[in-house]
Amino acid sequence: MNIGIISDTHGNWSAVDNAVSIAQKMDMWLHLGDCTPDAEYLQSLVDVPVYGVAGNCDWPTGDTCYERVVDAAGHRIFMTHGHNYGVRYTQEYVMEAAESQGADIALYGHTHVVEYLPGPPLVLNPGSASRPRDEDRGSFMIMELLINVEPKITVIRMANSRR
Repeated sequence: MNIGIISDTHGNWSAVDNAVSIAQKMDMWLHLGDCTPDAEYLQSLVDVPVYGVAGNCDWPTGDTCYERVVDAAGHRIFMTHGHNYGVRYTQEYVMEAAESQGADIALYGHTHVVEYLPGPPLVLNPGSASRPRDEDRGSFMIMELLINVEPKITVIRMANSRR
């Protein structure tokens, strides 16, 4: 199962378009907040499930909340934007939250910086698709999940994704 992971799009639909174009066929997309309408826009582009969480620049609406757990390919994925877990300073609290949910993978955004901690749980931040703080190019991740196999993570840097 291939999962696209994107965060901190901040209303930049061209960054969302770019990620979808680069990723091609995903089995699922996960949007980690900061701009919940962007997750809805992403859903309009793809014919696979899109799950999102609200960020510090969002109000939770409808099916969107501040954290969520998704089960996929024998893995349990904890999703949050991260602002409520102090991720700018430590990943400890997001790891504890994931473990309390029985998750082996924790995803967050908020810092606009790509991050990878092998865990357990595996902790990932795809950076920002539209406003990166670690490079000039926005980013997203592709996670390949197989049952009973360590996830394979690919970081994708996109050209011209800043507004």
